Amino acid sequence: MKDKRPEDNKDEKEVSSGFNPDSNLFQELESGILRASAIGANVRGRVGTWLSAGRHTLIGRPLATSEESQQRLSKFLALPILASDNISSSAYATEEIARVLVVAGLGALSLTLPITFALVGVLAVVVLSYSQVVRAYPMGGGSYSAAKENLGTLAGLVAAASLLLDYVLTVAVSVTAGIAALTSIFPGLYPMRIWFDLVVVLFLVVGNLRGVRESGAIFSLPTYCYVLSLAGLLGYGFYRYATGTLPAYTPPPQWVPTTTTEALGWVLVLRAFSSGAVALTGIEAVSNSMRVVKAPEVRNANIVLVWMGILFASLFVGVSLLAAHIGLVPDPSEEETLISQLARLLAGNGWLHVAVQLATAMILLLAANTAFVGFPRLSSVLATDRFFPNQFQRRGDRLALSTGIIAVGVLAAAFIMAFHGSVAALIPLYTIGVFVAFTLSQAGMVRHWRKARSKGWRLASCANLMGMVVTGFIAVEALFVKFTHGAWIVLILIPLLVLLMLAIRGHYTRLSQELRFGASALPKVAKTSLVVVPVADLTTPVAWALAYARGLGTELQAVHVTDVQESVQRLRQRWALFENDIPLVVIEAPYRNWTEALIQYLDSMAKQRPNELLTVVIPEFIPRHWWEQILHAQSALRIKMALLSHPQIVVIDVPFQMKR
Repeated sequence: MKDKRPEDNKDEKEVSSGFNPDSNLFQELESGILRASAIGANVRGRVGTWLSAGRHTLIGRPLATSEESQQRLSKFLALPILASDNISSSAYATEEIARVLVVAGLGALSLTLPITFALVGVLAVVVLSYSQVVRAYPMGGGSYSAAKENLGTLAGLVAAASLLLDYVLTVAVSVTAGIAALTSIFPGLYPMRIWFDLVVVLFLVVGNLRGVRESGAIFSLPTYCYVLSLAGLLGYGFYRYATGTLPAYTPPPQWVPTTTTEALGWVLVLRAFSSGAVALTGIEAVSNSMRVVKAPEVRNANIVLVWMGILFASLFVGVSLLAAHIGLVPDPSEEETLISQLARLLAGNGWLHVAVQLATAMILLLAANTAFVGFPRLSSVLATDRFFPNQFQRRGDRLALSTGIIAVGVLAAAFIMAFHGSVAALIPLYTIGVFVAFTLSQAGMVRHWRKARSKGWRLASCANLMGMVVTGFIAVEALFVKFTHGAWIVLILIPLLVLLMLAIRGHYTRLSQELRFGASALPKVAKTSLVVVPVADLTTPVAWALAYARGLGTELQAVHVTDVQESVQRLRQRWALFENDIPLVVIEAPYRNWTEALIQYLDSMAKQRPNELLTVVIPEFIPRHWWEQILHAQSALRIKMALLSHPQIVVIDVPFQMKR
């Protein structure tokens, strides 16, 4: 049957087959099938209404599931959303290479350009390799799907854990680098950089909760502004280079090492190469998030992938060429970025410098948005395979994977605070995870093509084999040279995350076995013969609970637990005047362990009746205002929570709503 929205079904009958729903809240599509309206999604009550209105103001009106296809991204919007992480790396990749090389002296900076070209070569291999992943796994999942289906579950989980960690670090690094670009213009903001980092993370969370399409509209402009402004700056720089008018550059004396702290050897060059390899992060986001791209997904995703590689390579090479020719030295305090130095040197402190820095800051801040698309999509795939909590599959009001969006924001904020908002401190943790995932996915693709043997499988297999060798080398090399600089943390976090996912899968497997129901009739259970009502005093809520409990079983008891003798006498006197035949059992608790004493009594009664169910009917009054809850002891809630683990006891709550 064709799916229609509620407003499109005005001619359908509203009531039939014995159903009589409120036509403002439900619409009957056919006999026994109702569709809830958006009105029914609102929370009742004044506070609920305020919260609902605030949520809708913040993230927009709820979207129907049938509107999902309208939320997919065109190539124009998908490029900045899925590629902003990779493109934005051009703002700091050259600087990270130079930051490592300069410890061997200013002469070592001449290796910046060769390392850049080597990384661009790796980029081409990885882009080609991931185009094969896109083709083979159009439903998304990227590295995880390729590794899991071809190399086994454990390999898939290692790839997934590596990518999830990399997504979190993408947010942390991008945001801190963006704020660093701003503090380069406004040095007075530097002491408060961590607070600005956290505010930006919160802004990204809210923006992505509004849905993929709307976040695309919000975040696409900064990406294109960055590309145009940096391309303009580089074009101006090459013009001045061609005309011989490049200005002379003299770094501040305190930036220049007076003595070389390390010799210029292969270890240092490899460390510079691995630091620059941060530029390759984000490439996998396209293959992980295929479902956000408009149809035809494979063609459009591959176009986005190729354009991402071309734009990044052009900007990265351009920055490295000018920086190496001029001899720019990275600021060891991180207060001014290399891009800021380049813009100020070429254009002075005027509007162009400010424009380039603002555009750089914006794309770095919003490049984290790639992770806010990739992390939720990957965690949703993992939840579907039962390696992640079920909540990660559920979509919010705007069809966004809200749990994943909030999770990556919280984890990134934790990393930012733990590493004091330092890009240099976070970078060593970066790239290792993504290159582990790269390697596993490419190994999986080699096996995939060898099994499939479809048209062109040999060429595709060779492309993925080359990608596996290159990315595997970088993963091992990055781990080796960065181990003492913080990479050891990644070696701990990835296995822990894999173990956590296996534990989650184990829980769901055991639960599925317990919940499986294969019979053709409902099970036979013991009848309820004893019903117990906890009584603190003879009040209206207690009277309603007793009245309800009377019809549940053949035997009914009221139980009063106290440590005050006066309350016992008072209750007994009132109980005697009360017209009922319900026995009152009093339990003295001299150690004031009222809940524990009640539970012990219920357990003992259950043991005396092993073939019966014991029902506990709990009277509970509900205050009119939410804030009035703090004025009460919440004893009913404590009893309910304590009885959850008692299989022979059934708990029924009888709420009594306060009217004034």
